[in-house]
Amino acid sequence: MLHVEMLRRGLLTWVSRVGGLLVLLCCSLSLLYVMTCRGTGEIGGARAPAQSPPGAHSYQVLLQEREEQHRLYISSLKKQIAQLKEDLQERSEQLKKVQDRGHGDVQGVKSHQSDLQEFLRSQLAKAEVLSGTRFPSEYAVVPFESFTLQKMYQLEMGLTRHPEEKPVRKDKRDDLGEVMEVALRSLNTPPSPQDSRDAAGKRETSKVYTPSDFIEGITRTEKDKGSLYELTFRGESTSEFKRLTLFRPFGPLIKVKNERVDTANVLINIIVPLSRRTDKFKQFMHNFREVCVRQDGRVHLTVVYFGKEQMSEVRSTLENTSREVNFKNYTLLQLDEEFSRGRGLDVGARAWKAGNVLLFFCDVDIYFNADFLNTCRINTQPGKKVFYPVLFSQYNPSLIYGGPDHIPPVEQQLVIKKDTGFWRDFGFGMTCQYRSDFINIGGFDIDIKGWGGEDVHLYRKYLHSNLLVVRAPSRGLFHLWHEKHCVDELPPDQYRMCMQSKAMNEASHGQLGMLFFRQEIEAHLRKQKQQPNAQKI
Repeated sequence: MLHVEMLRRGLLTWVSRVGGLLVLLCCSLSLLYVMTCRGTGEIGGARAPAQSPPGAHSYQVLLQEREEQHRLYISSLKKQIAQLKEDLQERSEQLKKVQDRGHGDVQGVKSHQSDLQEFLRSQLAKAEVLSGTRFPSEYAVVPFESFTLQKMYQLEMGLTRHPEEKPVRKDKRDDLGEVMEVALRSLNTPPSPQDSRDAAGKRETSKVYTPSDFIEGITRTEKDKGSLYELTFRGESTSEFKRLTLFRPFGPLIKVKNERVDTANVLINIIVPLSRRTDKFKQFMHNFREVCVRQDGRVHLTVVYFGKEQMSEVRSTLENTSREVNFKNYTLLQLDEEFSRGRGLDVGARAWKAGNVLLFFCDVDIYFNADFLNTCRINTQPGKKVFYPVLFSQYNPSLIYGGPDHIPPVEQQLVIKKDTGFWRDFGFGMTCQYRSDFINIGGFDIDIKGWGGEDVHLYRKYLHSNLLVVRAPSRGLFHLWHEKHCVDELPPDQYRMCMQSKAMNEASHGQLGMLFFRQEIEAHLRKQKQQPNAQKI
């Protein structure tokens, strides 16, 4: 009996354990089923709604982001309005307190304001704003930076910065944003009756200016005086512009000038010295025909050719252009002497006898657009201002685009980036100035023969005068790459300058480094290919 009882108890224990295991297994299966239903969207027999296509979902997310951005923007505007109301209330209370204090305190406030205005006027008088300053050399000049609504074009790049800055750094963006607001407020303020006519006696219109009318601006900061801003806006016609000059003398912005600039009758005499290089001249004339004749129409071309070789090809190119686009405003001068750039430009400038004219000294390997021609007109003024643009110099396209077979058309190469070129801040050959200023300053040093040097001498003459020299990067002026040959006949100083320019023109610092270390790079690639696949995993 005892044995039977023990057998019964053991059986019951085994049955209970098996039953517990079955219950645990059922619970696990039920939990797995519930999780599977949630993953497929079926819970408790009800099917979840079908998901949207990926494209529709991404649009919904984008709309939600835009909605959130607009909501934040509206909230920001509300905060600004509230802050303005508080500032207005505070100013009103301050004004009331000043009025309550009596006449003596008012005189004190006026005296304080007078001292501040006197300081601001003294800073303006010391800065190079209304007239030029005599500089000891070109190294003392503080160049301008040019800017649009989206980009800054800067000269001081180093190895990390880029020739154009986009997006603009926040401190600069805030500064230029305030300048733009002040300029638009000034332009859109109704003029007083005595100011309702411009210098030519023409009545000012009631055009409402917006940021879309802004073309370009230039700015520079003199560390001991303040910041100067010159902004150009489109006017009533294609040849009319509004030019505002603002100055920040480490204090509130001051409006210096608000002037209307009409360039309708401003003819530019483009002077090009040339010796052989007829293929480059044909390329130059293609750009000249499109920009100067078909788009601008207020240009005269003077070509000064040295020697007799290929002279007939140059004359034929000019005559073909004249027939194709009905262009008669050109002059071809021939000099039977050794090529001298300064001599050619000097002869071309003095050959003009039809009164004062705006001169643009240009080379055959220069590409420019119609916007640059307007910039040339706006930044020059006889007896007051000359313009020395800093052009963007193109690197060797064969190195940039990986071989001569991959080079795109010229128009597609004109991109301002760190790997495509650089601001040619050491060159002073391309310049806009009136003939009267050129003659009065003494013209070029015609004793300089061959390549280089004559442009620096002329630039220094203007720096030593009382004329304003506007030196700024120009986004519409490009130096097209060409192989440079430095002849042995050059004296040592000119030969060294030529070789330095040749090295600068080939490629960027990083690209030249890749060429210099090409053998090491290729050896590394060969070693990588020889390694077994197991080591690459």
